[in-house]
This record gives sequence, structure tokens and C-alpha cells, in this order.
Amino acid sequence: MEVVAHGHRLARENGHWLVDGSVVELSDRQSAVLTALIQAGGRVLSRDDLLKQAWDSSVADAHAVEMTVARLRTALGPARHVVQTVVKRGYRLAAAEG
Repeated sequence: MEVVAHGHRLARENGHWLVDGSVVELSDRQSAVLTALIQAGGRVLSRDDLLKQAWDSSVADAHAVEMTVARLRTALGPARHVVQTVVKRGYRLAAAEG
């Protein structure tokens, strides 16, 4: 799985996430959220959408999504802005440049 978003290359190779060629450590939940956003292809995913896709049957709420997205952004470092908040709607992966 590979995508270029907002000028950053995100790839999943051999069980590891690479951001612009550097390995980034993500928790299973962060990885599930990032995968869902990539698979959405730029469409906005609501917090409920992410709960269904990344939490399965676990008990969680919108706050859990917000905290996971915040930690995901921190882990992505300089590429943190590829995960965009769409006010009152949810989250999406930034569009590819070009």
C-alpha cells in the first residue's frame, strides 16, 4: 500500500510504515486509522466511520478517535498535515499534489 499525500510518500512495506522513506512506529490503532483514511481515497470519514473501521467491536467513543488522530499526527512528524480535520464532519487524507 502506497500513497502520496500533500507531497509526502506514505507506504506500508513488510509490516512497517514508511514516511518519505523513513520507518515510523505506529500503534495498531494508529495504523488502522491511517489505513482507513488511505482507503477512503480523500473522502471524509466521520468519527463513527473510523470507530467502525479501526475499533471493530471495542468500546470506544469520539474522544478515542480524536486522541488516536492526535497521536498519529505526532508520529507522522513533518508529514502530520496529511491527516486533515474537516470541521464538524471528520477526517480525510490530504490530496496528492500535482
